[in-house]
Parts: sequence; C-alpha cells; structure tokens
Amino acid sequence: MDKSKKSLIVLEIILIIVVAVFLYPIFLVLINSLKSFKGVMTNVIALPDSLHFENYTYVWKNINYPRLFLNNVIVTVTAILGIVGFCSIAGFMLSRTRSRLSWLLYIFCIAPMLIPFQTIMITLIKFLKIINLPNNVWGLGSLYWGFAAPTAIFMYHGFVKNVPQEIDESAIVDGASTLRMFFSIIFPLLKPVTSTIVIIDVMWIWNDFLLPLIFLDGAKETKTLTLAAYTFIGQYVTDWQYTMTAIVLAVVPSILFFIFMQKHIVKGVTAGAVKG
Repeated sequence: MDKSKKSLIVLEIILIIVVAVFLYPIFLVLINSLKSFKGVMTNVIALPDSLHFENYTYVWKNINYPRLFLNNVIVTVTAILGIVGFCSIAGFMLSRTRSRLSWLLYIFCIAPMLIPFQTIMITLIKFLKIINLPNNVWGLGSLYWGFAAPTAIFMYHGFVKNVPQEIDESAIVDGASTLRMFFSIIFPLLKPVTSTIVIIDVMWIWNDFLLPLIFLDGAKETKTLTLAAYTFIGQYVTDWQYTMTAIVLAVVPSILFFIFMQKHIVKGVTAGAVKG
C-alpha cells in the first residue's frame, strides 16, 4: 500500500472520529427523549429499556406545538425578509459607490461582527424599552435585521464587486431607475450568496435561545420552540425526558431544512470562492 492510500485511510478515520464526536450529543438527546424520568436519571448514556413515544404526545399537547411552530415561522420569515431586503441593497450601494464616505460606512456596518452579543444585552434591553418595540414574535423577527446585517452586508458587498458594473450602466441608459435595475437585474445575479445567507441565518434564528429569552414577555402563546424546552426545567425538579423531547421537536425542522438546502450553500460558497 503506497503512502497516498495510507494517508487517505488515516484521514478518513480522523473524519469518522470527528463526526462521531459531533453526533454523540445528538444521539444522547434522541435516546433520552424516549426514556422515562427514572431511565434518564438512572443512566443517561444507556439505551432505553422501553420506548416511551408518549413523551412526544405529551410535549406536543403541553407546549401547543403547532402554535409555537407558527411562532418560529413568523420570526424566521420576518427576519429573513428584512435581512435579505435591506442588506442586499446596502451591500450593492456600498460596493458601487467608490468614495471615502462609502468606505467608512462599510466599515461601520461590518464592525459589529467583532462585538459579542453578550456585551450589549443590558444596553439592548434598555433601548428596546425606550423605543417601545412590541415584545412579540413580530418584534423579535425585526431584531434580527440588525444582528445579522454585518455578516450579510459583508457577503453581499464582496459578491457585488465581482458583478460587472457595465450591467448597471446599460440598464440606466435604457431608462431603468436604480431600484428597478437592482431588483430586476442585479438581485437575481446574487442568488448564490443570497441562498448562503438565508440558510445560515435560518439555522441560527430558528434555533436561537438567548435573544427570545431576554426579549419575549414569557407568555405561552408568544414563546418559540427553543424556549418551550426550557419550560420543563424547574428550580427543584426537571423533567429531563420532556426537555429532551422538546429539543428534538424544536431542531428537527431546521435539520430537515438544512438537508434539503445544503446543495445551495455549497454552490454559494463555491461561487464566491471562484469569483473572489
């Protein structure tokens, strides 16, 4: 066996180990969602003696899963529409405008990528009280516009620079306004990077826990799926089997979405790398 084949085998073994390490927590959550409370507390890493599918029925009814699923959809769709709409225009205009002011605005827009969210939580809460932003799923969705903007503008800005400017000039000569030119001609060309941004942000927003926790008012009808899992954690007693079940029900939609859309994120990253 030559060295190249040996190296390939070693690499495959390393990758299998890495995949196993990342999948093991998911495996634990899944098997514990099918145990009784006693089974979880007795041995968390053991396989269940019997499958308790009634955990899913109980959690589904207790948290009102269809309602919370709709809340997640509202938050995610509201956030994605704002992120794609505003950031694509901002990235395009900042990329096409060659001036010192444009460069400073671009730096100002992407600088928050360096600031951890935890450092601004208290300031954010006080600011939201000042502007009286509704603490419901619609208000929560709009909050993500600002938090996702730095990365989205950064990606759009870099992608637009590789779109020939002659396309803009031809459309304007033909009488198109800037907005019509952008949405009719430029925006369709941004499909690869738009797909990448949508997939990344959907995975983040759907599974986010901290921002909904500090923003929503705690009413059952305004919770998200990730917050619903937290309701089974008490000060003195925690129903771990129901918590694990709620986690599974919360993350499965985002996993299915990623599996269905992963080919688009690969295309987006590849297109950006080739154009760059």
